[in-house]
Amino acid sequence: MAQPVVVGVDGSDPSLEAVDWAADEAALRGLPLRIVHASRWDRYERIAPARAGGRPATRVMAENTVATAERRAVERRPGLKVTSVVAGRDPVAALVEESASAFAVVVGSRGVGAVSGMLLGSVGLGVAGRASCPTVVVRGTGTEQARRGGSRQVVVGVGKGEEEAAAVRFALREAEVRQCDVQALHAWRRPSDDGATTGGDGPGLRAERLLESSLRAADGSRSGVTTHPETVEGSARDALVRAGEDADLLVVGARKRHGTHGLQLGLVSHAVLHRAPCPVAVVPYG
Repeated sequence: MAQPVVVGVDGSDPSLEAVDWAADEAALRGLPLRIVHASRWDRYERIAPARAGGRPATRVMAENTVATAERRAVERRPGLKVTSVVAGRDPVAALVEESASAFAVVVGSRGVGAVSGMLLGSVGLGVAGRASCPTVVVRGTGTEQARRGGSRQVVVGVGKGEEEAAAVRFALREAEVRQCDVQALHAWRRPSDDGATTGGDGPGLRAERLLESSLRAADGSRSGVTTHPETVEGSARDALVRAGEDADLLVVGARKRHGTHGLQLGLVSHAVLHRAPCPVAVVPYG
């Protein structure tokens, strides 16, 4: 059975934008779409215990939220196979569980409730930090343009280890289905004792070699996707956020924490999840 693209919904505008992105992704890859609504906070809301058809009002609201998302996905992508589930549990836990058998989990940048004022909602951050498959946080002012492939580019951040090739492979596959290029970006800093050294086997040249090695480890030459390697001196966080201004998707890797649950989201992952002007994919590795 094909792994579905899973999308979390809560009725908010950002979650409906996530439905659009997830529907497009599923259609591009020929995968089913699974819509998940999960909540354990309804019990704390000041809602009268009215019932419709013998069901609690909060359950009816949840089912209506899912039905709206289903209609939106099918109208956007006719013929798309869509399933859904309403779960009375913590949304992060529910989506992380779904991630075990999913191609990717897609969430909005913010949700309903008190956390909606944050740069990134608690659900998005929690799922990105614990999911066992790639997590896509749909964010940015150019989200609709990105869904339509307006920038014609996927950007991937490349770190220092070849084990991070999972993020590069994901970026290459995304670019392939979108028929666009990949910008592979590696940022480096000059050691404090390096002085004004230029040329030779300096840090800039070492960075270029590391980037080339990472791309080879990802077998990028077999994908048919045009890759543009770029090394930048300075902050990886700032470089990736800037590159995201001209991207349909920004991809970063996150190391799995063995012996515990979840991933090790570093400073770079946190920064792009909070600041990127386009959708961000966090790909687990290790």
